[in-house]
Amino acid sequence: MKSSRLIANTDYANWLKQIKQRIHSVRMKVALAANGELIRFYWELGSQIADKQTHSQWGDKLIPQLSRDLNKAFPDMRGLSTSNLKYCLRFFQFYADTHAKTEFGQQPVDQIPWGHNILIFTKCSSVAEAAFYIAQTIEQGWSRDVLALQIKSKLYDRAGKAVTNFSHTLPAPQSDLAQQTLKDPYTFDFMSMTVPYNERDVERQLTQHITQFLLELGKGFAFIGRQYHLEIAGNDYYIDLLFYHVTLKCYVVVELKNRKFTPEYAGKLNFYLSAVDSLLKRDDDQPTIGLLLCRDKNNIEVEFALRDMNKPMGVSEYTLLETLPDNLKGALPTVEEIEQDLQQLQAQDEPEGES
Repeated sequence: MKSSRLIANTDYANWLKQIKQRIHSVRMKVALAANGELIRFYWELGSQIADKQTHSQWGDKLIPQLSRDLNKAFPDMRGLSTSNLKYCLRFFQFYADTHAKTEFGQQPVDQIPWGHNILIFTKCSSVAEAAFYIAQTIEQGWSRDVLALQIKSKLYDRAGKAVTNFSHTLPAPQSDLAQQTLKDPYTFDFMSMTVPYNERDVERQLTQHITQFLLELGKGFAFIGRQYHLEIAGNDYYIDLLFYHVTLKCYVVVELKNRKFTPEYAGKLNFYLSAVDSLLKRDDDQPTIGLLLCRDKNNIEVEFALRDMNKPMGVSEYTLLETLPDNLKGALPTVEEIEQDLQQLQAQDEPEGES
């Protein structure tokens, strides 16, 4: 059989595909194993440096000298710089200084790359926060840049914080998973809106930046459409944004309001959820969830509004960058002009004779 005929053969193509998948799997396992060994080495090195600094008189000279000696002995090995040895020490101290266990492995730190670990233990203020970002990195496969973005946006403080009625509208564990899926507030700082603007302007920007929008929503959201049309009793209705969540196995209706929450919004969202459950939901889908995004809200007011709603929904705030139109920018005083006015007022208020 000629080479070209072999390549075109279906059996050969399937066999080749299986071998490629196996090689990819093996390479991943080797990489993970090597990464785990490296992280464990850094942990042990950090532990030993901490011990020597505590029980010897070498002080601040220890790490620079150790770096020089190790680099001389292993010139081709990376990770032996003074700065990285300091990171090893911080790595050990960050977890060992807690009241929890001090043994390596209390967190799955060896399952993420060293660069990710550095971001986490240098930017997080607690082991609980670090554990959150480690778990999310493993679950969602974040790159280092994405991890840095999520830490900067304070995802740990926002995850699961939406005001919802899931506890009495969804069965466990669906209710807990749905709660953790939503955030409060949502940060859309990848958008820059010129005031004044309305909900349609926000929708348009979000769909134009759909990759960043999906990243902010989190793993599992699949975009279905914007201004999704539903016909009910001969009337036309349009959902702002419609998603399907592949983990929750349900549709998610997102309604945007460029103003403070009012109870009437919950009633309209409840109506849309009933419509989607009747017109789109399949027998094997879970109940449709609603997310109302407002510019501001009072949590007590939201809790009262959702209390007797029979459809699962949550309410969160969202933030974005706002800019002034060009014709108004020149009408506002600059920082220098404000400071100058304050100095003049202060001089006018000073009693005569004082210097």
